[in-house]
Amino acid sequence: MASGVMVSDVVVEIFNAMKVRKSCTSEEAKKRLKAVIFCLSPDKKTIIPEEGKQILVGDCGEKIGDPYKYFVEMLPCDDCRYALYDCCYETKETRKEDLVFFFWAPDEAPLKSKMIYASSKDAIKKKFAGCKHEVQVNNRADIRDRCTLAEKLGGNTVTSVEGIPL
Repeated sequence: MASGVMVSDVVVEIFNAMKVRKSCTSEEAKKRLKAVIFCLSPDKKTIIPEEGKQILVGDCGEKIGDPYKYFVEMLPCDDCRYALYDCCYETKETRKEDLVFFFWAPDEAPLKSKMIYASSKDAIKKKFAGCKHEVQVNNRADIRDRCTLAEKLGGNTVTSVEGIPL
């Protein structure tokens, strides 16, 4: 069932910018987005980027440490969200970098919020053409566990996520 919620053009621009990996200087690379969280607008009619809920590639390392852990902590405990995460991981054969779409619907979120986010998910997914991986998580334990993410990325062939061995 569709909710009638629209996807902001800014959301599509963010996705396209994250999807394109062009060669650039190290300074330009630091300004690329590593993760972005999306929410519903106050009137519940549009999916928009959540203010202040993004990670730049340049923020990783000394400034924020583990980007995946930081990303998980940015998600609200009591409400739903969508997110894009540019994940670096290694398999038994090679190092990879892929965009992952997250649908965060914690058990503590109000039923009404879960329903509108679930019914609007297809609208945002359609705008993210070419995004190979989707993860739906409903509690902090599952999203914190890198094995849950690794399973979606390639199962037992994944050996590390964001440089941390599984």
